[in-house]
Amino acid sequence: MPKIMRIVLLLGVLVCALIAIDAQASTPRVDVLHVKGTINPVLVDYVARGIEQAEEDGAVACIIQLDTPGGLDTSMRDIVKEIVNADVPVVVYVSPSGARAASAGVFITMAAHVAVMAPNTAIGAAHPVSIGTEGEAAMSEAMEEKVVNDAAAYIRSIAEAHGRNMEWAEEAVRESVSATEQEALELNVIDMVAPNLDSLVSQLDGREVTMLDGRVVTLNTRGAVINDVDMSTIEKFLYAIADPNIAYILLSLASLGI
Repeated sequence: MPKIMRIVLLLGVLVCALIAIDAQASTPRVDVLHVKGTINPVLVDYVARGIEQAEEDGAVACIIQLDTPGGLDTSMRDIVKEIVNADVPVVVYVSPSGARAASAGVFITMAAHVAVMAPNTAIGAAHPVSIGTEGEAAMSEAMEEKVVNDAAAYIRSIAEAHGRNMEWAEEAVRESVSATEQEALELNVIDMVAPNLDSLVSQLDGREVTMLDGRVVTLNTRGAVINDVDMSTIEKFLYAIADPNIAYILLSLASLGI
């Protein structure tokens, strides 16, 4: 092959490669985290890592797909802080159908820049309880009043920041009220209902969200690539043994070993 032909062929390959790279860079990406189970410190690290990755890689949004019965107050507050301080819009999506955002999940959902639920899901029942070694533990009347008042003020602040229903949020804490996805939408607890991720990404396109620093960001999700950010192997292991039932079994086995 003549030298000139080889040069032309090489240039053609380089041009095609540059076009492919440019197309890939211009295609919006949405990162998706999957939170299913109890809210605990392992999930805090996972969510923090996922949001940080979305920020560094230039994702247009980070979706947290949520299904939880609740969990630890401290872990919930850590996750809320990660969401509200994020530099990328965070969407909390209670899904799939049959999922729930109970207790700590209510705070996390309402902290999102966009709160979404799938059909046949529920949100609410956020009255705080004390957990001991044998399950729920009784609190004194004075202590319960302190804990409930603190949680009520916290969730009102979160709801107000996003223009959501503060009264319902407080009732979820004080009275353990719950709502279906349609009720939550009508009550201005959430922003939209979406049957699946593809529909959600489509509905997000063009939506404006206000970040903590006051910036208004317009979501450009048309044609976005969905990038699943799964737990690492060590995170999955730690999350599994942190399950209260598994932890109790391991503690019992350790006691027998001793």
